[in-house]
Amino acid sequence: MATSAIIFYVVATIMIVFSLLAVTSRKILRAAVYLLFALAGTAGIYFMVDYYFLAAVQLIVYAGGIVVLIIFSILLTSHIEEKMEKPDSLKIILTAILGLGGTAVSLYVITNHLFTPQPTTGVEATMSTIGEKLLGYGAGGYVLPFEVISILLLAAMVGAIVVAKRNKPENHD
Repeated sequence: MATSAIIFYVVATIMIVFSLLAVTSRKILRAAVYLLFALAGTAGIYFMVDYYFLAAVQLIVYAGGIVVLIIFSILLTSHIEEKMEKPDSLKIILTAILGLGGTAVSLYVITNHLFTPQPTTGVEATMSTIGEKLLGYGAGGYVLPFEVISILLLAAMVGAIVVAKRNKPENHD
């Protein structure tokens, strides 16, 4: 077995283990840290297939920015050692069924789809062309979707803080 295949399986195993830990952990801060490792593993896969730009974005935006924002939100709105309540058995069964269904659909598509290379457009994918597309506001530009997603993330974080903010009980001494 080639060294790259061994590295792939190790990184994939790390991603799967930490992803499962992130969704099954009852301590919310630990779940966020497990998410950080799962996202870092995703960046590792991007590095392996020579998608350096996506790997850097994965590390900077998701592993660096989003997870740190989630951790700060947790620390601002709850106690570090606070445990989440156990989910109902019905929720566990429904989640398992949906997860297995999604896995089955994904495996079906992957195994039955004929992946063929797309014809090249003649445009070389350089950092300059990627930057022009990401920051372009004309035809084919992605500034508007990028800004909409950033506003959506901000609104989601503000909403999460408002929902998670608890009224502290008053002491009647």
